[in-house]
Amino acid sequence: MHSQPSEMLTQLIAAQKPGHALQQPFYNDGAIFKHEMQRMIMPHWLCAGHLSSLPRPGDFVTVEIASESVILCRGQDGEIRALLNVCRHRGSRLCTEPAGNARSFVCPYHAWTYGTDGALRSARLMPAEFDRDAHGLKQIHLRVIEGLIFISFAETPLGLVHVEEVMAGTAKPYGWAAAKIAHRATFPVKANWKLAVENYMECYHCSPAHQEYSRHHVFARPPAQNTEIDAKLRQRSVSLGVAICELDRYALHAEHGQETADALRSALTEGAVSGSEDGGPVAPLMGDFTDYDGGVTFFDVGPVSNFLAYPDHGLIYRFIPKTVDRTEMEVIWLVRDDAREGIDYDLARLTWLWNVTSIADKRIIELNQQGINSAFYEPGPYAPMEGGARRFVDWYLRSIG
Repeated sequence: MHSQPSEMLTQLIAAQKPGHALQQPFYNDGAIFKHEMQRMIMPHWLCAGHLSSLPRPGDFVTVEIASESVILCRGQDGEIRALLNVCRHRGSRLCTEPAGNARSFVCPYHAWTYGTDGALRSARLMPAEFDRDAHGLKQIHLRVIEGLIFISFAETPLGLVHVEEVMAGTAKPYGWAAAKIAHRATFPVKANWKLAVENYMECYHCSPAHQEYSRHHVFARPPAQNTEIDAKLRQRSVSLGVAICELDRYALHAEHGQETADALRSALTEGAVSGSEDGGPVAPLMGDFTDYDGGVTFFDVGPVSNFLAYPDHGLIYRFIPKTVDRTEMEVIWLVRDDAREGIDYDLARLTWLWNVTSIADKRIIELNQQGINSAFYEPGPYAPMEGGARRFVDWYLRSIG
C-alpha cells in the first residue's frame, strides 16, 4: 500500500530546518499529498463519529476521507461495520445519502443489492455460476472506544494501547460513551490539511485571532503564567473524585506499532466553568462530574482526530483531507444522552463558542495557505507557544520519510 518517497521528498526532508515551519511543497504539491494519503492518513485510526448516530439496526452514515467513502452501518444483527462505498460490480458509488435507515443498499447503476452486513443479496441477471458470496462489500477495520467510532484503511492496523489508555482517562470520566450528538457542522477550508492541524495544535494565534475563546481559556496565555491556576484545577478535580489523565503518547508508529494519542488539561479563568460566551454552564453535567471543576481537557488520536471535553459538553474535531489544498473541518457537539434540546440546553448557546472559533480558524488557515503559495514564502521559526505544532511537524517528517 505504501509507495516509496520521491527524490524530491527525500531532499525536502534532508533540507528541513529544525524548529521551522515546513517548506512550500509540503503544503501545495499534489504528489506529496498523494503519498501522505497512502502513508499518513489511510493507515492510521481516524475518528468517524459517535456511536449515538447509529442507535437502531439499519441506521447508517457515510464518511468521506480524500477520495474514499465509507458506509458506517448497524446491521440487522446489531453489529456496526465500516463498509467501503464501492459496488463490487463495476465500482459505482453505492450509497448517495449522508445518513438514514435502510434494510439494504441498492446500487443506482445496475441494482446490485447488498444487506446491511455488506453481503451481496441480489445481482440481477447474472449467470447461475456467479458466486454472490465472493462479491460482498469490502470492509475496513472499525473499533468503538468510549462511544467514539474509529476506522482504519490499513490491512494490519496500528495497535490501540495508547489510545485506550488516553480514552480511559479522558472520554470515560466525561461520560462520552453515554453521550449523544447535539449538533454537527462542517467548515470547508481552502488549505492543506496540515495547516488546519497545526493551527489546532497551538494557541500562539489565540489572543489575536480568538478573542472569544481567549476570554475564558488560560491556554491562550503563555504557559508560565498558568502554573498556579492549572494546579488549582487539578486540586478541584481530585476533590470531586474525577480522575482525568494527562499523557503524551505521541509515539512514532514505525517504532512502536501503536497509534499516537495524548491528553492535556487546562484551566478556565476565574469564575468560568464551561466553553460558552459568558463562561457559564450550557448543558447538564456529564460522566463522573457532580460539579464543575473549572477546566477543559484536550486529547488527540492519530494525525487528524482531535477532541475537547468540558464537564457539561464535548467536541469532536475531525480534519478531513480532500485534495492538496482543500480540507473539511467537521465539528460535532456532544451532550448527555438524556439532555433535551430547548429544555436542558439551548443549541445556539451550546454551539456559540466553537462556531465562531471555527469560522475564525477557517479564515486564518486560508490566509496561511495563500501566503505559503507565494514565490517569496520562506519557512519561519516556531514560537515557544507553538510547541504542539512543532511536535506535530517533527512527527510528520519522521513518519512521511
